[in-house]
Amino acid sequence: MNKPQLQDATLSVENRIALLTLNRHDLRNALTGSNLIEDIVATAEWVNHADDVSVLVITGAGSAFSAGGNIRDMAERGGDFAGDVAECEQRYRRGIQRIPLALQAVEVPIIAAVNGPAIGAGFDLANMADIRIASDKAKFGETFLNLGIIPGDGGAWLMQRLIGYQRAFELTLTGRVIDAAEAKELGIVIEVTTPDDLLPSAMKLAERMANQPPKATRLTKRLMKMAQRMELKDFLDLCACFQGMCHNEPEHLSAVSRMLESIAKR
Repeated sequence: MNKPQLQDATLSVENRIALLTLNRHDLRNALTGSNLIEDIVATAEWVNHADDVSVLVITGAGSAFSAGGNIRDMAERGGDFAGDVAECEQRYRRGIQRIPLALQAVEVPIIAAVNGPAIGAGFDLANMADIRIASDKAKFGETFLNLGIIPGDGGAWLMQRLIGYQRAFELTLTGRVIDAAEAKELGIVIEVTTPDDLLPSAMKLAERMANQPPKATRLTKRLMKMAQRMELKDFLDLCACFQGMCHNEPEHLSAVSRMLESIAKR
């Protein structure tokens, strides 16, 4: 499937890894007031139909990962923030709220390589990934209350599932900005690197995942997501069905053959 035509982001594919780079450094990669919402949603939908892609890596160009909402538009009550209550509600539903729904539906692992500040909706965007790696230049802030608004893109749903209610509550209700080291301590990121090592580290992890059998990888991510909302008995029934599918895939027999060859060489 052909890559989507993006306006404010770039997309490349190599070795089964898709790299999406938010490319509006002039706006600190703000999601509103740019075409990044459309670009992210289009990429998410494309990945699910791209059989040659096994991992999606998201990062930002320039000094920021994403500043979230465009504060100038908020000040002027323009763009995505214009209109009365009903108009604002529709803009959120038809705008930024499409991102969490689209990324939640992505069938391959998503790695966020957080190169710089991830603030507000930018923090939430990072939390929509399955795994986060951060540069030591990164900062994270659920800063909506500092602006007199709520996390309108799903942040209150996302973060408490990532680090627990109490920690998520404290960060959300104080609007406190934390550095990469504290983010690792809280379990928001799994690794902190130098700026130069960030993308190589993210790509190294992505490569390990991309080298796994692709169909089983997609099924495994589906299981990981569905386990969060299913009872054990129903989940085991689903596992049995997915396992039957895997046992009948050529990639399974190829993987078994490679494992037997490896054992024979020991």
